[in-house]
Amino acid sequence: MKKVLNYLIAVVLFFGLSSYTNNTTKTNDELEGQISISGAFALYPMTVKWAQEFKKLHPKVKIDISAGGAGKGMTDVLSKMVDIGMVSREIYSIEVKKGAYGIAVTKDAVVPVISASNPLLKELLAKGLKKNAGNDIWVTGKYQTWGQAFGIKSSTPIHIYTRSDACGAAEVWAKYFGKKQEDLNGVGVFGDPGLAQAVKKDPAGIGYNNIGYAYDAKTKKSNPGIIVLPIDLNNNGKIDADENFYSNLDQLINAIATGKYPSPPARDLFLVTNGKPTKQVVVEFIKWILTDGQKFVHESGYINLSKEKIAVELNKLK
Repeated sequence: MKKVLNYLIAVVLFFGLSSYTNNTTKTNDELEGQISISGAFALYPMTVKWAQEFKKLHPKVKIDISAGGAGKGMTDVLSKMVDIGMVSREIYSIEVKKGAYGIAVTKDAVVPVISASNPLLKELLAKGLKKNAGNDIWVTGKYQTWGQAFGIKSSTPIHIYTRSDACGAAEVWAKYFGKKQEDLNGVGVFGDPGLAQAVKKDPAGIGYNNIGYAYDAKTKKSNPGIIVLPIDLNNNGKIDADENFYSNLDQLINAIATGKYPSPPARDLFLVTNGKPTKQVVVEFIKWILTDGQKFVHESGYINLSKEKIAVELNKLK
Protein backbone atom coordinates (compact mmCIF):
# COMPACT_ATOMS: atom_id res chain seq x y z
CA MET A 1 0.00 0.00 0.00
CA LYS A 2 2.84 2.32 0.86
CA LYS A 3 4.44 1.68 -2.56
CA VAL A 4 1.16 2.51 -4.32
CA LEU A 5 0.81 5.75 -2.34
CA ASN A 6 4.38 6.80 -3.15
CA TYR A 7 3.72 6.06 -6.82
CA LEU A 8 0.59 8.21 -6.86
CA ILE A 9 2.44 11.09 -5.16
CA ALA A 10 5.22 10.84 -7.75
CA VAL A 11 2.69 10.93 -10.61
CA VAL A 12 0.92 13.95 -9.16
CA LEU A 13 4.22 15.82 -8.65
CA PHE A 14 5.40 14.95 -12.16
CA PHE A 15 2.28 16.18 -13.90
CA GLY A 16 2.04 19.17 -11.56
CA LEU A 17 5.59 20.27 -12.33
CA SER A 18 5.11 19.55 -16.04
CA SER A 19 2.02 21.69 -16.08
CA TYR A 20 3.81 24.55 -14.26
CA THR A 21 6.81 24.31 -16.57
CA ASN A 22 4.62 24.26 -19.65
CA ASN A 23 2.65 27.29 -18.46
CA THR A 24 5.83 29.24 -17.72
CA THR A 25 7.38 28.28 -21.04
CA LYS A 26 4.17 29.06 -22.84
CA THR A 27 4.11 32.58 -21.38
CA ASN A 28 7.77 33.23 -22.23
CA ASP A 29 7.47 31.73 -25.71
CA GLU A 30 4.22 33.31 -26.77
CA LEU A 31 4.51 36.90 -25.59
CA GLU A 32 6.72 38.81 -27.95
CA GLY A 33 6.71 42.13 -29.71
CA GLN A 34 7.98 45.67 -29.41
CA ILE A 35 6.81 48.53 -27.20
CA SER A 36 7.89 52.13 -27.79
CA ILE A 37 7.54 54.65 -24.96
CA SER A 38 8.39 58.35 -24.58
CA GLY A 39 7.54 61.21 -22.25
CA ALA A 40 7.83 62.46 -18.68
CA PHE A 41 11.20 62.56 -16.93
CA ALA A 42 9.27 61.93 -13.71
CA LEU A 43 8.14 58.48 -14.84
CA TYR A 44 11.25 57.53 -16.83
CA PRO A 45 13.32 55.81 -14.06
CA MET A 46 10.29 53.82 -12.85
CA THR A 47 9.36 52.71 -16.37
CA VAL A 48 12.94 51.63 -17.07
CA LYS A 49 12.84 49.46 -13.94
CA TRP A 50 9.50 47.97 -14.92
CA ALA A 51 10.80 47.25 -18.43
CA GLN A 52 13.91 45.52 -17.07
CA GLU A 53 11.87 43.26 -14.81
CA PHE A 54 9.22 42.54 -17.46
CA LYS A 55 11.87 41.51 -19.99
CA LYS A 56 13.23 38.96 -17.50
CA LEU A 57 9.83 37.25 -17.74
CA HIS A 58 9.40 37.84 -21.46
CA PRO A 59 12.81 37.96 -23.16
CA LYS A 60 11.26 38.17 -26.62
CA VAL A 61 9.67 41.53 -25.80
CA LYS A 62 11.66 44.62 -26.81
CA ILE A 63 10.94 47.90 -25.03
CA ASP A 64 12.38 51.24 -26.16
CA ILE A 65 12.04 54.15 -23.70
CA SER A 66 13.05 57.79 -24.06
CA ALA A 67 12.51 60.80 -21.77
CA GLY A 68 11.57 64.16 -23.21
CA GLY A 69 8.87 65.61 -20.99
CA ALA A 70 5.16 64.91 -20.56
CA GLY A 71 4.28 67.19 -23.48
CA LYS A 72 6.43 65.18 -25.86
CA GLY A 73 5.00 61.92 -24.54
CA MET A 74 1.46 63.13 -25.17
CA THR A 75 2.31 64.47 -28.64
CA ASP A 76 4.13 61.27 -29.61
CA VAL A 77 1.34 58.95 -28.53
CA LEU A 78 -1.44 61.01 -30.11
CA SER A 79 0.49 61.09 -33.40
CA LYS A 80 1.06 57.32 -33.04
CA MET A 81 4.84 57.70 -33.04
CA VAL A 82 4.96 55.59 -29.86
CA ASP A 83 2.74 52.98 -28.24
CA ILE A 84 2.76 54.62 -24.80
CA GLY A 85 3.26 58.18 -23.57
CA MET A 86 4.51 58.86 -20.03
CA VAL A 87 2.54 61.79 -18.58
CA SER A 88 3.13 63.37 -15.17
CA ARG A 89 0.09 65.61 -14.95
CA GLU A 90 -3.66 65.40 -15.34
CA ILE A 91 -4.82 64.61 -18.86
CA TYR A 92 -6.67 67.52 -20.44
CA SER A 93 -10.19 67.04 -21.82
CA ILE A 94 -9.05 68.20 -25.26
CA GLU A 95 -6.42 65.44 -25.20
CA VAL A 96 -9.05 62.88 -24.23
CA LYS A 97 -11.16 64.00 -27.20
CA LYS A 98 -8.15 63.36 -29.44
CA GLY A 99 -7.88 59.80 -28.13
CA ALA A 100 -5.65 60.02 -25.04
CA TYR A 101 -6.45 57.03 -22.81
CA GLY A 102 -4.72 57.45 -19.46
CA ILE A 103 -4.03 54.76 -16.89
CA ALA A 104 -2.56 55.83 -13.52
CA VAL A 105 0.33 53.55 -12.54
CA THR A 106 2.06 55.23 -9.58
CA LYS A 107 2.41 58.55 -7.76
CA ASP A 108 5.15 61.02 -6.88
CA ALA A 109 5.58 64.74 -6.19
CA VAL A 110 7.44 67.88 -7.20
CA VAL A 111 9.55 69.54 -4.50
CA PRO A 112 11.37 72.91 -4.28
CA VAL A 113 15.16 72.62 -4.32
CA ILE A 114 18.07 74.93 -3.50
CA SER A 115 21.83 74.61 -3.74
CA ALA A 116 23.59 72.81 -0.90
CA SER A 117 26.18 75.59 -1.02
CA ASN A 118 23.66 78.36 -0.36
CA PRO A 119 25.23 80.50 2.42
CA LEU A 120 21.78 80.98 4.02
CA LEU A 121 21.05 77.25 4.07
CA LYS A 122 20.51 76.84 7.82
CA GLU A 123 18.03 79.73 8.03
CA LEU A 124 16.16 78.67 4.90
CA LEU A 125 15.71 75.08 6.09
CA ALA A 126 14.46 76.35 9.46
CA LYS A 127 11.93 78.73 7.92
CA GLY A 128 10.79 76.75 4.88
CA LEU A 129 8.93 78.04 1.83
CA LYS A 130 5.53 79.62 2.36
CA LYS A 131 3.06 79.05 -0.47
CA ASN A 132 2.54 82.81 -0.92
CA ALA A 133 6.29 83.34 -1.02
CA GLY A 134 6.63 80.72 -3.74
CA ASN A 135 3.92 82.49 -5.71
CA ASP A 136 5.77 85.81 -5.34
CA ILE A 137 9.04 84.18 -6.43
CA TRP A 138 7.90 82.19 -9.48
CA VAL A 139 4.68 83.97 -10.55
CA THR A 140 4.42 87.66 -9.60
CA GLY A 141 8.15 88.39 -9.39
CA LYS A 142 7.52 90.51 -6.28
CA TYR A 143 10.31 88.82 -4.31
CA GLN A 144 13.73 89.20 -5.88
CA THR A 145 16.00 88.68 -2.86
CA TRP A 146 16.29 85.90 -0.30
CA GLY A 147 15.59 88.45 2.42
CA GLN A 148 12.25 89.49 0.89
CA ALA A 149 11.10 85.92 0.27
CA PHE A 150 12.05 84.41 3.63
CA GLY A 151 11.98 87.39 6.04
CA ILE A 152 15.70 87.24 6.81
CA LYS A 153 18.54 89.77 6.59
CA SER A 154 19.87 89.29 3.11
CA SER A 155 19.98 91.40 -0.04
CA THR A 156 21.32 88.56 -2.15
CA PRO A 157 19.23 88.19 -5.33
CA ILE A 158 17.33 84.96 -5.87
CA HIS A 159 18.23 83.21 -9.11
CA ILE A 160 15.01 81.52 -10.20
CA TYR A 161 14.95 78.44 -12.41
CA THR A 162 12.05 76.78 -14.22
CA ARG A 163 11.62 74.24 -17.02
CA SER A 164 11.92 75.19 -20.68
CA ASP A 165 10.19 72.06 -21.96
CA ALA A 166 6.47 71.32 -21.75
CA CYS A 167 6.45 69.05 -18.73
CA GLY A 168 4.32 67.73 -15.93
CA ALA A 169 6.66 68.96 -13.18
CA ALA A 170 6.24 72.60 -14.23
CA GLU A 171 2.49 72.15 -14.76
CA VAL A 172 2.08 70.67 -11.30
CA TRP A 173 4.35 73.23 -9.62
CA ALA A 174 2.37 76.07 -11.28
CA LYS A 175 -0.90 74.40 -10.33
CA TYR A 176 0.18 74.57 -6.67
CA PHE A 177 -0.10 78.37 -7.08
CA GLY A 178 -3.28 78.15 -9.16
CA LYS A 179 -1.42 78.94 -12.37
CA LYS A 180 -0.15 77.28 -15.55
CA GLN A 181 3.40 76.47 -16.65
CA GLU A 182 3.60 79.52 -18.92
CA ASP A 183 2.95 81.75 -15.87
CA LEU A 184 6.19 80.67 -14.15
CA ASN A 185 9.16 83.06 -14.15
CA GLY A 186 12.79 82.01 -14.19
CA VAL A 187 15.61 80.84 -16.37
CA GLY A 188 14.26 78.01 -18.48
CA VAL A 189 16.23 74.75 -18.32
CA PHE A 190 15.48 71.60 -20.29
CA GLY A 191 14.66 68.47 -18.34
CA ASP A 192 14.74 67.42 -14.71
CA PRO A 193 18.46 66.52 -14.66
CA GLY A 194 19.34 69.87 -16.25
CA LEU A 195 17.35 71.86 -13.72
CA ALA A 196 18.88 69.99 -10.78
CA GLN A 197 22.35 70.62 -12.21
CA ALA A 198 21.65 74.36 -12.70
CA VAL A 199 20.56 74.78 -9.07
CA LYS A 200 23.47 72.69 -7.83
CA LYS A 201 25.97 75.01 -9.52
CA ASP A 202 24.30 78.24 -8.35
CA PRO A 203 24.52 79.02 -4.59
CA ALA A 204 21.72 81.59 -5.08
CA GLY A 205 19.59 79.29 -7.21
CA ILE A 206 16.11 77.98 -6.46
CA GLY A 207 14.12 75.54 -8.60
CA TYR A 208 11.93 72.46 -8.41
CA ASN A 209 12.38 68.79 -9.24
CA ASN A 210 10.49 65.53 -9.32
CA ILE A 211 11.44 63.58 -6.22
CA GLY A 212 13.17 60.98 -8.40
CA TYR A 213 15.74 63.64 -9.32
CA ALA A 214 15.84 65.43 -5.96
CA TYR A 215 16.77 62.24 -4.07
CA ASP A 216 19.11 59.33 -4.72
CA ALA A 217 16.98 56.16 -4.84
CA LYS A 218 19.82 54.06 -3.35
CA THR A 219 21.01 56.27 -0.49
CA LYS A 220 17.54 57.81 0.06
CA LYS A 221 19.30 61.15 0.65
CA SER A 222 19.14 64.37 -1.37
CA ASN A 223 21.26 64.14 -4.49
CA PRO A 224 24.72 65.62 -3.90
CA GLY A 225 24.78 69.38 -4.35
CA ILE A 226 21.08 70.09 -3.90
CA ILE A 227 18.80 70.23 -0.87
CA VAL A 228 15.02 69.88 -0.78
CA LEU A 229 13.52 73.04 0.72
CA PRO A 230 10.70 72.20 3.18
CA ILE A 231 7.28 73.75 2.59
CA ASP A 232 5.88 75.77 5.50
CA LEU A 233 2.44 74.16 5.36
CA ASN A 234 0.85 76.07 8.25
CA ASN A 235 2.40 79.36 7.12
CA ASN A 236 3.77 80.25 10.58
CA GLY A 237 7.29 81.13 9.44
CA LYS A 238 9.04 78.01 10.68
CA ILE A 239 9.19 74.29 9.97
CA ASP A 240 7.45 72.50 12.81
CA ALA A 241 8.13 68.88 13.73
CA ASP A 242 5.12 67.58 11.78
CA GLU A 243 6.26 69.50 8.69
CA ASN A 244 9.80 68.15 8.81
CA PHE A 245 9.76 65.01 6.65
CA TYR A 246 12.45 65.73 4.06
CA SER A 247 15.59 64.23 5.59
CA ASN A 248 15.29 61.07 3.50
CA LEU A 249 13.20 59.74 0.62
CA ASP A 250 11.26 57.22 2.69
CA GLN A 251 10.02 59.95 5.04
CA LEU A 252 8.80 62.07 2.14
CA ILE A 253 7.15 59.10 0.40
CA ASN A 254 5.27 58.35 3.60
CA ALA A 255 4.20 62.02 3.87
CA ILE A 256 2.91 61.93 0.29
CA ALA A 257 1.12 58.61 0.79
CA THR A 258 -0.61 59.85 3.96
CA GLY A 259 -1.53 63.23 2.48
CA LYS A 260 0.76 65.34 4.70
CA TYR A 261 2.52 66.64 1.60
CA PRO A 262 -0.03 68.64 -0.44
CA SER A 263 -1.47 67.54 -3.76
CA PRO A 264 -0.54 69.34 -5.93
CA PRO A 265 2.44 69.30 -6.02
CA ALA A 266 1.97 65.55 -5.36
CA ARG A 267 0.26 63.89 -8.32
CA ASP A 268 -0.61 60.64 -10.11
CA LEU A 269 1.61 59.51 -12.98
CA PHE A 270 0.02 58.07 -16.11
CA LEU A 271 0.79 55.78 -19.01
CA VAL A 272 -1.23 57.03 -21.97
CA THR A 273 -2.22 55.13 -25.11
CA ASN A 274 -4.00 56.30 -28.24
CA GLY A 275 -7.43 54.90 -27.49
CA LYS A 276 -8.00 51.85 -25.32
CA PRO A 277 -4.94 49.65 -25.81
CA THR A 278 -5.47 46.58 -28.00
CA LYS A 279 -1.88 45.57 -28.87
CA GLN A 280 -1.42 42.44 -26.78
CA VAL A 281 2.12 43.11 -25.61
CA VAL A 282 1.15 46.64 -24.50
CA VAL A 283 -1.91 45.38 -22.62
CA GLU A 284 0.11 42.66 -20.88
CA PHE A 285 2.87 45.12 -19.92
CA ILE A 286 0.47 47.64 -18.34
CA LYS A 287 -1.48 44.86 -16.64
CA TRP A 288 1.75 43.50 -15.14
CA ILE A 289 2.73 47.01 -13.96
CA LEU A 290 -0.57 47.30 -12.08
CA THR A 291 -0.13 43.89 -10.44
CA ASP A 292 3.29 42.28 -9.91
CA GLY A 293 5.09 45.43 -11.07
CA GLN A 294 3.82 47.37 -8.06
CA LYS A 295 6.34 45.59 -5.81
CA PHE A 296 9.14 47.61 -7.43
CA VAL A 297 7.45 50.98 -6.84
CA HIS A 298 8.58 51.80 -3.31
CA GLU A 299 12.19 50.68 -3.76
CA SER A 300 12.39 52.94 -6.82
CA GLY A 301 11.31 56.00 -4.83
CA TYR A 302 7.68 56.21 -5.91
CA ILE A 303 4.36 55.76 -4.10
CA ASN A 304 2.09 52.74 -4.55
CA LEU A 305 -1.49 53.30 -5.63
CA SER A 306 -4.22 52.09 -3.28
CA LYS A 307 -5.84 48.70 -3.95
CA GLU A 308 -9.06 50.49 -4.84
CA LYS A 309 -7.26 52.73 -7.32
CA ILE A 310 -5.47 49.78 -8.92
CA ALA A 311 -8.78 47.95 -9.35
CA VAL A 312 -10.20 50.97 -11.17
CA GLU A 313 -7.17 51.23 -13.45
CA LEU A 314 -7.13 47.49 -14.23
CA ASN A 315 -10.78 47.71 -15.19
CA LYS A 316 -9.81 50.19 -17.92
CA LEU A 317 -7.94 47.36 -19.68
CA LYS A 318 -11.00 45.08 -19.92
